[in-house]
Amino acid sequence: MLDPQARALLDLMIERQVPPVHTLGPVEARRLYRERRSFTQPDALAVGEVRELQARGPHGAIPLRLYRPHADADADLDANVNTVLPLLLYLHGGGWTIGDLDTHDVLCRQLCLGSGAAVLAVDYRMGPEHPFPAAVDDACAALRWARAQAGALGIDVARMAVGGDSAGGNLAAVLALIDRDGDRDGDRDGDREVVRDSPPLVFQLLIYPATDMRAVARSHLANAQGYLLTADSVAWYRGQYIADPAQWADWRASPLLAADLSRLPPALVLTAGFDPLRDEGRQYADALSAAGSVAQYVCFERQIHGFITMGRVIDEADTAVALCAAALRRAFGA
Repeated sequence: MLDPQARALLDLMIERQVPPVHTLGPVEARRLYRERRSFTQPDALAVGEVRELQARGPHGAIPLRLYRPHADADADLDANVNTVLPLLLYLHGGGWTIGDLDTHDVLCRQLCLGSGAAVLAVDYRMGPEHPFPAAVDDACAALRWARAQAGALGIDVARMAVGGDSAGGNLAAVLALIDRDGDRDGDRDGDREVVRDSPPLVFQLLIYPATDMRAVARSHLANAQGYLLTADSVAWYRGQYIADPAQWADWRASPLLAADLSRLPPALVLTAGFDPLRDEGRQYADALSAAGSVAQYVCFERQIHGFITMGRVIDEADTAVALCAAALRRAFGA
């Protein structure tokens, strides 16, 4: 059964004739996504510090936003200013086409406060202006920059995780694969500030991730229409990001197709029951486990794609955020 609150939201969207994303151009889709977020997202919670930053990327600056939690009220104030924290590098969802630092600001604040860790949100380049693998390249550059600047940012390089939702979950999974195989020295873009031989990532938070660009899992048929993310919108997003179907099988686009899923950071894979991406998220968790990597899998059976950012109208979003924050605390040893 679909969650009644999710059903009410879908009915309201039909009543108000919200245009499906696949009927829009990228610029209009981005504008509407930014505008609509206030109707479904809860109010932004205050955190200890928010800083607007930039990383040097392969094709220019990459905007970043750093969140740090409140200082411990029981500890010395001066000590808290320089507290070294674990870090979650967060990659927003939006089909590699829409979304930005503002659309996921509330979620990043929630994860920051719930986990007690710093969160670094990445405004990576998107399609169609910057097609695959531009987003992957920017994610890699952001991680290298975060490691290089860890001292200045008050970040513990031995306690760093990657995470994201939907397209961001895809990028986080790919980033974990690349990092395992040693892309930590910045040779690709000439960044010489990066710390050599930095510790591996300790966790990957994959929220309803896209893991197989072929879209062949059964849930793509079962949930093809009527649940916000449709077969048409999946195809639209994929087309904005990857114009050439021959690239769908590239593991940097479809991490489920990677030849080796062993020796990866522990993962929490979270999916939604009425989501076209449900089964490929489950398949990725199963493939991680089969390869010997630690993976936990949780499906919110009554939910739709995107629900974790909809806490104003869907109560189970708060449950999902709390689950993710608790997993991060455990991973960081907090």
